[in-house]
Amino acid sequence: MDKFTEPSRRVFLRRVALFAGATLTATPYGKGALAQQKASKESMKYQDKPNGDKQCSGCLQFVAPNACKVVEGTISPQGYCLAWAKR
Repeated sequence: MDKFTEPSRRVFLRRVALFAGATLTATPYGKGALAQQKASKESMKYQDKPNGDKQCSGCLQFVAPNACKVVEGTISPQGYCLAWAKR
């Protein structure tokens, strides 16, 4: 091989550094980063009764039969919280 086609030590080290940097950068965005924690009932001011015509069963965040995408724990379909959004 001549001098121009032979990979130099500098090129090799640069590629290793780029690979290592890419690996370290990608690590925090794995499975754990995609999982989001739900808010507590207290912080969302959850209540077991509706607020007028607004109730969990008519909310976009409601997951039947008694869960929510935003609020942790078991919720009532007749409940209400600050995350309410019309379905």
